[in-house]
Amino acid sequence: MANENDIMGYILLVLILIIALLLGVVILVQNPKGTGLASGFEGAGRIGGVQRTTDFLEKSTWYLTIALFVLCIGATGAFSAGSANTGGFEEDEFVPPAPTEQAAPLQDAAPAE
Repeated sequence: MANENDIMGYILLVLILIIALLLGVVILVQNPKGTGLASGFEGAGRIGGVQRTTDFLEKSTWYLTIALFVLCIGATGAFSAGSANTGGFEEDEFVPPAPTEQAAPLQDAAPAE
């Protein structure tokens, strides 16, 4: 059964995936040349709708990026909190032990008759 840290880590991983997908959508919607989502609102009115859309997309990009960064650090902490060995690479896990030679059993030498 998983402990609390593992469950918290998996919840954070799901949140990371959701935020990463949202961040990808927000970035793909933007276009630095003004032909992205904001260009669809140019004919509707130049009162500030385009500027507001651009500001919203820029701010949401920053907020999602910061949230993704914080959640990644939190997930790392959640998964490594329960482990006593935080050294990372353990040679024993990857290198099989070398075969040891066994000494040949000594036979009783019978005296030659």
